[in-house]
Order: sequence, then C-alpha cells, then structure tokens
Amino acid sequence: MAGGIPALATLILLVAAVAPLSSAVRPVSDAHRSTAAELFPASPDGSFGDLERTYEAVRTFQILGVEKDKSLTCKLAATKLASPSSSPAKDLFHAVRISGVLRCGVDSSVYNDVAARLKAVIKETNSLLELYYSVGGLLSIKEQGHIIVLPDSDSTFHAIKALSQSDGRWRYDTNSAESSTFAAGLALEALAGVVSLAGADVDPSMIGVVKNDIVKLFDTIKSYDDGAFYFDEKHVDATEYKGPITTSASVVRGVTSFANVASGKLNIPGEKILGLAKFFLGIGLPGSTKDCFNQIESLSFLENNRAFIPLILSLPSKVFSLTSKDQLKVEVTTVFGSAAPPLRVNLVQVLGSDSKVISTENKELKFDLDSNVHYLDISPLKIDVGKYSLVFEISLQEPEHVTIYATGGRNTETIFVTGLIKVGKAEIGISDNDAETESVQKIDLQKDTGVFLSANHLQKLRLSFQLSTPLGNTFKPHQVFLKLKHESKVEHLFVVPVKARQFKIVLDFLGLVEKFYYLSGKYDLELAVGDAAMENSFLGAIGHLELDLPEAPEKAPRPPAQAVDPLSEFGPKKEISHIFRSPEKRPPKELSLAFTCLTLLPSVGFLIGLVRLGVNLKNFPSLPAPAAFASLFHAGIGAVLLLYVLFWVKLDLFTTLKYLSFISVFLIFVGHRALSYLSSTSTKQKTA
Repeated sequence: MAGGIPALATLILLVAAVAPLSSAVRPVSDAHRSTAAELFPASPDGSFGDLERTYEAVRTFQILGVEKDKSLTCKLAATKLASPSSSPAKDLFHAVRISGVLRCGVDSSVYNDVAARLKAVIKETNSLLELYYSVGGLLSIKEQGHIIVLPDSDSTFHAIKALSQSDGRWRYDTNSAESSTFAAGLALEALAGVVSLAGADVDPSMIGVVKNDIVKLFDTIKSYDDGAFYFDEKHVDATEYKGPITTSASVVRGVTSFANVASGKLNIPGEKILGLAKFFLGIGLPGSTKDCFNQIESLSFLENNRAFIPLILSLPSKVFSLTSKDQLKVEVTTVFGSAAPPLRVNLVQVLGSDSKVISTENKELKFDLDSNVHYLDISPLKIDVGKYSLVFEISLQEPEHVTIYATGGRNTETIFVTGLIKVGKAEIGISDNDAETESVQKIDLQKDTGVFLSANHLQKLRLSFQLSTPLGNTFKPHQVFLKLKHESKVEHLFVVPVKARQFKIVLDFLGLVEKFYYLSGKYDLELAVGDAAMENSFLGAIGHLELDLPEAPEKAPRPPAQAVDPLSEFGPKKEISHIFRSPEKRPPKELSLAFTCLTLLPSVGFLIGLVRLGVNLKNFPSLPAPAAFASLFHAGIGAVLLLYVLFWVKLDLFTTLKYLSFISVFLIFVGHRALSYLSSTSTKQKTA
C-alpha cells in the first residue's frame, strides 16, 4: 500500500484502547514531587497559606525529600508559639508540628509555656477536636526532645473513649447526635498520643477495647472492583463531610499511630491494608493541596507501620508487542518504591477481554537482581493480539515476613498485546447485476496496486480480503472503510463488513446513483484498516474507477458544497493588472501664471484701499488687558488667513472646516472683549 495510517490516527487508536490501563497503580515517583512543588507555592513571608496548609506543605516536602528554605517558615512558627495565651489549640498544634518537621530551634521556655496552655485545654474541654489538637501538640513537643508527661492520662483516655460508638466510629463531642468515620481517625490518633505521653502504662484492657473498635471500624470499609479499599462517611451533615480521601487518610493516620504504641498486632486483614494503599496510589497525581497531603502522608504511614506493610505489584509497561517479542516485566515494591523482601511472583491465570480463561498454567517469573524486576517471556503463553487480564500470585520466601508484609493474595493486571496482522486473499472486480463476476483481480493491499476499473450504473464493485492474527485467528479491527473520491472532491465512505472470516463489500451502483449525485467520471479507491492492536495499520490507494452514471434528473440531489480550506485565505493572491489613464491636457504655463496674477489683484486692491482710508493704530487699546485681547483678535484673523493658504496648498475641506470652527470660537470670544472695550471708550468720549 502506498502509505501507512497517519501518525495522529494511530496515536488516537492506541490511546483509546490503552486509556483504561492508564489508571494503573504505580509507586510514588518524581512526578509526585513535581506536582507537590506546583501545588504548594511559597509566599514571600515563608508561609504556604494559613498554619494548617503550611504544615501540610512542609510535611509533604519532608516525606518526598524536597528541599526548601526553612528560615522564614521557622520564624512564622516561632511567632505563633510566642504569641499571647489566647491562641487556639489548633494554631499551637500546627505551629509545634511545623517546628518539629523543620527542626527549628525553639527555646525550651517557649515550649514549656505552650505545653502548659495545651494541658489546661485538656482539663477544660470535652471536644474531640480540642483534645486531638492539644494531645497532638504535646506529643510533637515530646518528639522534639523535650520531657512532656500528661498528668491523669487515664482520665484523658476515658474522655476520648467515651465518645466512641458501637460501630467503631466516634462523635465530635458529647452533644453530637451523629458519629463520624473521620472523627474515628482523629480519636485513634489522639489515643495513641495519650499512650505515648502517659507517665505509666495505660490499662491493657482499654487498649484491647480500642483494638476491637478498630476491627469494627474496618468492617465498614468500602471497596472498588480493582481491589482498592476506602473509608467514607455514612450519615453526616454536609458541612462536616470530608470525602473518601480525607476520611481514609484520617483513619490510616489513626490506626497506624495506635498500632505503633499498642502491644501486639491489630486484627486487620492484610488485603484491606493493601487495598488502602492501592486507593491512595490510584489517585495518581492529585489536583489539590489537601488531596496531595493526605495521599503522601497516608502512604508514608502505610510504608512504616506495625500492622502490615503493603507490597505493590506493578507493570512498568502494559503494552507488549508480539513482533518484537517483548518480555513481561513485573515490579514488586513498597508504596514509595523501596525494594521488597525476597519473594516469588507466579503467573497463575490468563483471561481474555471477555473474561474467558486462556491459560491456567502456573509459571514462575524469573528475578533480575540488578534491575529488581521479575520477568517472563510471553511467547510460550500463546496469547494473541488484544486485551488480557493477568492474574499474579505473590509468595514471601521468609515465614516471618508473612506477618509483616501484605501481598493481597492474587493481583490482577490488564495488558494490551499488539502484533502484525496478515492481509490475504484480497480480490477486486466488476460484475453485472445478473451474472457472476466477469473480471476479478488479485491485489496486494500491503503494496501499491494501481488497479484501473470501469463500470456503469448496471454493474457492481466487489472487494474482499481476509485479516488474520499472528496465531491465525480472524482479526476484526476497529476501523475498516472503503472510500471513493470523485475528481470533483466529493467523497463517499463505506464500512466494510466481515462475515465468515472474510471482509467483503459489494457496491450496487444502480442503488447508489442518487448517493453518488449522478456524478460520472473518475473515482479514486482508498482502503483504511486500523486498530490499536494492529502494528501494520494502513491507509492507501487501491486504484481508480471510471464510473458511467446516467444523466441527473431535474429534481435530483446536488452535490454538497465542498469545504474551503481556512488557510487558503492567507495564500498568495491573484496578481492585479491595471493601466492608469493618460493625464488630461493642461493649459500653457503662461496662461496659468497670468490667471494666478489675476487672483492676487483683489489683495492688492485691498491694501491700496486701506492706505486710502488712512488706517492707523490710534484707537488700539493702551491698557494691558484690552491690548492683549485686541492683539489676540488680530492674531486670530491672521490665523484664518493662514488657514486659507494651507487649504489652498495641502489641507482638504473637512480638515480646514474643523480647524476653522475652533479658530472661530476663539475669535468670537476675544473679538467681543476687544470691541466691547472700544465701544465703551467711544461712549465715554461722546459723553465727555
């Protein structure tokens, strides 16, 4: 065939087919670091907004290993910590945590004062949020190396526990009617802080009760079909609704924090921990600061916890070529891409796009220690082009790792396989309506054919060919079109159907004369075959068809107007040829000069008349103000005369009238003042 399908069309086909695979779960990468830097721009004072958002920014950067200047941010936190005692516990909580993340040098006396204020809040409140902020602030001070002990920790523990409900959720205070999953995460994190701040061991029975609450809380977890698990609110006021990401992040922080301080392990299924990790990784690159913080910090807690550390199975590439014999590569890492412990990865099942079982043979993937990748040749799998679901099973080699890492049992990944499609048994010909094909030509659709056919309205065009996959199966691409393009640029597109392993189209011109607008003449034949799985998709010319159709009736449909290329407007224009007319005959030079002298004679007569009349300046005003108006009046008259000269030399009529209107207004004003003075002077002389 003359040419392949354009690169843009091939890209569109591939994107359309692989788009469902783009949401694959992958560990945290440099793309997350770039996204965090874009979402958290620093202001000139070193903050990233309010204190809460500033903490979220510095905490996210700390986890991702992004270096930022901390001097201004530390100064901001220190100012808040040294502020008057009226500062709410929430502000102190975030300021202390900012100092802890950035390791700011805060004076011990400042922290002692903050600790005393937070302890006072704990004694006076029954609000879960106030207890959470106060306990969290004290714990952060302790983690920075200061000695902090929470007096009467048992009563604080019981005050928080008293807000719990039978389904594992918590209320915000004793007056709240509704319980909340988000509040449960805050409560568990606060209880973990109380245990860490307690001067003596907390009652083990109370620890056991909280563990049971966690089990009940995980009974309310929800899931997606891809194995991702998440928490969401059941019934909560719209003003308190946080959404699945924020709610799940709160539970992850609370559960992992409590697991780190409680003795023994929590009775939580490992697949649910892994499902939470898949949920947060499935977000991809977040679009808001809150989602970014919740995603990164939650994954950080899951990476380092005493319950289960999730191991993520991912495929570096989900598109494989049978032509280039690509290997199936699998990576198993933690959520941040750290190496997994010794393990085996087995491919246990291959499913087709219709969930039909293709293979159940158990194949162990080989492990490359240098690249930390498990790999397998796909050729022995006998899979054809198309979309498949691969079911993997991860097994840890060390028995003690079974209680540490969560593998999730079986993991399903979707892949897309491409290959070269064989095009064969291609034939084209013209036949009569009442007879078999008279002339049949075998053609090679992969090469230039240059077929030339001729037909009239009583004949038919027949085209047939077969497409087969590398394994010999019939291939049905997404797009198979036959296009006939008339020399007048009118195009007709026909879908080529498939039946019994053969693509075949028959064009009966007798029934198509109206669709062809009765246009006889030469038609270009083009065939387009395209699919995302077809590496040799093509679009090219088959040949030409000389078609003889009857004359169009009077009321026959007319061909549509052809679209005009918008860029043609900016192309080169047709050259303009113009011949200027010959100039008219002018009078002799002497006659023109004589006429000019005649036009100047009135001016000479005017000057002679002034002399004969005895024009003088005796009545010109002597006082400054009247003299100024009189001078301006004469200057205005001179300006009018000059304007007449300019009109004769260069100005047009409209411009002259415009200037004359301004000068006239000026003359009326100054002339009135000058003549008024002369009139008053004359009146005084007559009365004297």
